[in-house]
Amino acid sequence: MANIAIIGGTGLTNLTNLTIIRREVHNSIYGEPSAPLVRGMLEDVEVVFLPRHGAGHTIPPHKVNYRANLSVLDELGITNVVAINAVGGISPEMTSQAIAIPDQIIDYTYSRSHTFFDEGLEEVTHIDFTNPYCESLRQAILVAAKAASVPVIGKATYAATQGPRLETAAEIDRLEKDGCHVVGMTGMPEAALAKELGLCYASINVVANKAAGRGDDNEITIEQINSNLKVGLEKVKRILEIVIKNI
Repeated sequence: MANIAIIGGTGLTNLTNLTIIRREVHNSIYGEPSAPLVRGMLEDVEVVFLPRHGAGHTIPPHKVNYRANLSVLDELGITNVVAINAVGGISPEMTSQAIAIPDQIIDYTYSRSHTFFDEGLEEVTHIDFTNPYCESLRQAILVAAKAASVPVIGKATYAATQGPRLETAAEIDRLEKDGCHVVGMTGMPEAALAKELGLCYASINVVANKAAGRGDDNEITIEQINSNLKVGLEKVKRILEIVIKNI
C-alpha cells in the first residue's frame, strides 16, 4: 500500500521508471477531490499522484477543494505528502527556475474552507502550527536533492495569497517586509489541513518568475512562467525519484 502522495501538476506522472497501475475515482464527505488519483510503482515503491488543479488544469487556486484532496489521501492510508508549488520569487536569491524547500508560511488567503474542525465538534480543537511543515520529510527532500545534484534553497517563508490574479508590486513590497521569500496561491490551507490530519507534509517550491516589481520586465507573462516551470519541474522529478525510494 502506498504511504507517499505527491500533490502537484499532471506532468509529474512522467517520472523515470514510473509504471502507472491505475487511476482511481474517490469521494469524501467534503465532496470530490480535484481529479482521479493516479497510482503507480517506482521500482518497488507504490506512490499516489493527485493533480491539485484537476486533470486538465482547470481549477483555480481559490476553488480547489483542499479538504476533499487531503481527506481522501488520509482515508487511503497515506502518511507522507510532498506538495509541488509554483511560486514567484521575492528575495534576490529566488531566481527563476530555482528550487526552494520552505520551512515557514504566512497565510493571506480568505474565504477558503481552511479547517476540518468547524462543526460537529465535541470540543474546540486547536493544532500547533509553529512549524507548518514536517521536518523529517523536509530533511529527506534536502538529502534527495543533494544526491540528485540539484541545488536547492533549504529554508524559505512562503506567502500564500488568494489569487487567481498575480500580486501588485506594492503587495510584494508588503510581503517582503513581512519576511516572505516566495509567493504562491496553493500553500494554504493545504499545509494546515495536512497538519490537522497528522500527515507528514512538506513542499517543494519551483520559482516560475520573479514576483511583481522584482524582475527586469514590467510584465509577468504566462509564457515566461510555463517556460521556467518546465525547466524547474525536471529538477523536481529528479528529487522526487530519490525521495520516493528513500521513504
